[in-house]
Amino acid sequence: MRFDTKIAIVVREDLAVWQKLNVTAFLASAIAATSEEVIGEPYADASGNAYLAMFRQPVLVYATDAEGLARTHTKALARSIPTAVYIEDMFKTGHDEANRATVQAHPAETLPLVGLALHAPKNLLDKTLKGLSLHP
Repeated sequence: MRFDTKIAIVVREDLAVWQKLNVTAFLASAIAATSEEVIGEPYADASGNAYLAMFRQPVLVYATDAEGLARTHTKALARSIPTAVYIEDMFKTGHDEANRATVQAHPAETLPLVGLALHAPKNLLDKTLKGLSLHP
C-alpha cells in the first residue's frame, strides 16, 4: 500500500540503546497526538480481546550524527514541516512541563537535539531527509 504522507523519526546515532528507544517512543507519541489521520482502527484477536489502535502506516527510523540532526531540523523548519523535538536536557527531567521548559530555554539553532519526528507529504519529507540512512 502506498501512502501520500510519511512518518519519520531521526535519532542521534551515538545514543545508548535505551535512549534511542525512549526518544523514539516519545517522538512517535507527538505524531500520534497531532495527526488523527495517521491512526488506524483498533485491533482485536480471534478470542475477542480488544487492542489499541496504532499508526496506519509505517514509521521509518533514521540514524545520524548531531550535524545531520541540526541540518534536518533547519530544513524542516524552513519547509514548515510539523516537527517534534527531543533534546539532551530532557533525559534529566521527569515530566512534560519540565521537558517543555528545557526546550524553551534554547533558541532553535542551538537546541542540543537527540531526536526529531516529522510527518509530511512523502515527497517533501524525502527531500528533507535526503542523505540520512535508516537506522540499522
